[in-house]
Amino acid sequence: MIPNLSSLQKRDLNHVWHPCSQMKDYEEFPPIVIKSGKGIYLYDENGKQYIDAVSSWWVNLFGHSNERISKALSEQAFQLEHVIFANFTHEPAIYLAEKLTQISPEGLTKVFFADNGSSSVEVALKMSFQYHMQKNKPHKTRFMALTDAYHGETIGALSVSGVDLYNKVFQPLLLDTIRAQGPDCYRCPFNQSPEHCTAPCLSFVEEQFKQHHEEISAMIIEPLIQMSAGMKMYPPYYLKGLKDLCVQYDIHLIADEIAVGFGRTGTLFACDQAGITPDFMCLSKGLTGGYLPLSVVLTNEEVYGAFYDDYNTMKAFLHSHSYTGNPLACRVALEVINIFEEEEYLQIIAEKGAFMQELAEKMFCHLPFVGEYRQTGMVGAIELVKDKETKEPFPSEDRIGYKIYRIALENGLLLRPLGNILYFMPPYVITKDEIQTMLELTFEAIMQFFEDSLSEAVLEVE
Repeated sequence: MIPNLSSLQKRDLNHVWHPCSQMKDYEEFPPIVIKSGKGIYLYDENGKQYIDAVSSWWVNLFGHSNERISKALSEQAFQLEHVIFANFTHEPAIYLAEKLTQISPEGLTKVFFADNGSSSVEVALKMSFQYHMQKNKPHKTRFMALTDAYHGETIGALSVSGVDLYNKVFQPLLLDTIRAQGPDCYRCPFNQSPEHCTAPCLSFVEEQFKQHHEEISAMIIEPLIQMSAGMKMYPPYYLKGLKDLCVQYDIHLIADEIAVGFGRTGTLFACDQAGITPDFMCLSKGLTGGYLPLSVVLTNEEVYGAFYDDYNTMKAFLHSHSYTGNPLACRVALEVINIFEEEEYLQIIAEKGAFMQELAEKMFCHLPFVGEYRQTGMVGAIELVKDKETKEPFPSEDRIGYKIYRIALENGLLLRPLGNILYFMPPYVITKDEIQTMLELTFEAIMQFFEDSLSEAVLEVE
C-alpha cells in the first residue's frame, strides 16, 4: 500500500474500480478525494483547490454547486422523486420535452427519454432499424460511422465507435459497422485549410454510400468535433454536405450531440451551424448541467408515425429503463435551459471563447512541440507533436499527456488529456482572469515536463 494514504483513499482502493483507468497506476498515484466544489473549483479532503478545466468529463455547464440548479433539485426532491413512466407522466418531463422541441433544429418534435449518452445512442440506432423494418426495407440492417468516432461504451454504441483503445478487445461482440474515413483538418490529405474547406473528404463517405446504401439504416456522427479522437474539429460545410448525401441515399442521420450540445461549439447545438435537422439527435452530458444522469433522443413526426398503430400490430418501440423520465433529472434539465435563455449564455460563450482563443494562440503556438492549437466555441485543444514540421506524434507509450496531467494537478489544475492532446472545456461561469490562470498553469506544466525531459536526456548522454 502507498505510504501516507488518507483513510478515504485506502477505503477507495480496497473496493472501488474506477472507469477508464489502469488501476495499477493508482498504486503510485492514488485517487484524489474531492469533498466539495463551487464554480469552476473542486476542493479535496485537504482543502487543496483545483480548476476544473474539463467540466468533470464535459458535463458541467454553470459551475459546481450552482445555486439555481441546486434549488430546483431540492424543491423537486420534496415533491416527486420518481414515478413509473409507462402510462404515467409528470410536469418536469412534459415541460422539458416542450422546451427541447422549441430550441432544437426545426422538425424535431418528439422526445424519447433515456438515462445516459450511450443509452441514447442505442435508442437512436434501434429506432432507425425498426423504422426501416416497419417501412418494408428489410435490407437496411447496418450502420455507418466515421473512423475514430466515439459514441459510447454499451455494445451498440461501441459498435459504431471507432477508437481501438475502447473497441479492440470487444471486436468479436460488435455489430458489423461500415466505416468511412473521417475529416482530419490538421493532417488534411487534400491540403485544405479549415477556413477554405470544401469538404473533399466527403468523397470517402459517398464512396461507401454508393456501395452500401441499400443496407445502411443510419449514419451516426459527432457534429463539428470528434471529441475522443483527440478533439478533431471540422467545419460546418462538411456536416451540411453529409446531410445532403443522407437524403440522397435514403439514410437516416443520427447527430450525436451528447458532448457538443448546449453551447459547447458556440451555438446551442452544433447542427445549428450547418443549418441542418438530423433525423435523430442524441443529447446528454450538459443537459443536466453536470447534476444527474439523463439523456434524450429527439426525432421527427415521420419516424414517430412508423411506430404509431394498433397494439396488436406490435409496432411499438419497446425500449425502457426503470428511471425513464426521472422527475429530478428532468427538473434540473429544465432549469439548465432556463439559465441558458435568461442569462444569455450564448453571448457569454462567444466573448469568453474569443478571449480564450486569442490568449491560447499567443501562449502555445510558438512552442516547438505544439503542432496546433485549435478551438471551436469554448472547446480548445493543444496537439503536442514530436516534429512540428512533419506533424509526427509522440509515441503513445510515452504517455506525454498523462505526465503533463499529473504535473498540472500538483499545480491545482485538472486536465484530462486524450493521448497527446491537452484540451480545455471549462464551465461557462469561468471568468477571463480564471481563463488566463488556467492557460498559464497549462503552459507551466508543459514547460516543466519538457524541461525535465530535456534534462534527463542530457544526463543519459553524459
